Amino acid sequence: MQHVGTIYLVGAGPGPVDLLTLRAARLISGARVIVHDGLIGPDILGLARPDARLVSVAKQRARHTMPQEEINALLVREALSGNDVVRLKGGDPFIFGRGGEEAEAARAAGVPVEVIPGISAANGAAAASGIALTHRDASSIVSFVAGQCKGLAEQDWSGLAGKGRTLVIYMGVSTAAAIADKLMADGLAPDMAIAVIENAARPEMRVLRGLLAGLPDLVEREAVKSPALIVIGDVTARDNAALAALAKEAAQ
Repeated sequence: MQHVGTIYLVGAGPGPVDLLTLRAARLISGARVIVHDGLIGPDILGLARPDARLVSVAKQRARHTMPQEEINALLVREALSGNDVVRLKGGDPFIFGRGGEEAEAARAAGVPVEVIPGISAANGAAAASGIALTHRDASSIVSFVAGQCKGLAEQDWSGLAGKGRTLVIYMGVSTAAAIADKLMADGLAPDMAIAVIENAARPEMRVLRGLLAGLPDLVEREAVKSPALIVIGDVTARDNAALAALAKEAAQ
């Protein structure tokens, strides 16, 4: 009977190699097959053994992103061929990483699967930018939402943002205008403080601050590119410099 490999869903964290968990680093360095996303940097892939087979499922100009069903089939096929497979994802596999879908596909095929958590994009961005997602004086609730998905306008975000709350929006750069309109239509104040964190925890990181009503202009003016997170809430304006800048903008 042929050996069946194990699929390891590994969180690579926000980017820097030294933010990997020890277990993630061990699995990457020992794997023969690594299936990775486009956000995985060369420092992390450089941990792989010389004879490892690296399979990118990143979006490229010449083709669309590989459909999730094909990625699932690829992982299962490799495992059924006897290979242990490291499925390497930015952030954490179970926070907008489609790790749940891949785990379900593995179990349905009778393939063992293990999940190795990583520092999520939200946690990494918060730490690198100095924005505490919770604060006794500003926020006791944190919500994560996807800003780029079908039926965005129809989703119910009421209660996710406002006084005492922090809203973190993944994949929201291209829909920034719709996001701002949606939140304001749901009653959020136009002068709610926001921050856009681009390339969090990387050397080229930018932290851009503003107000909710100005979010679309901020994204366009600063030519924000993915990966970027949008953080909405008073926690984004806790330091004095940010508070002064926002007060000046609101007064204009």
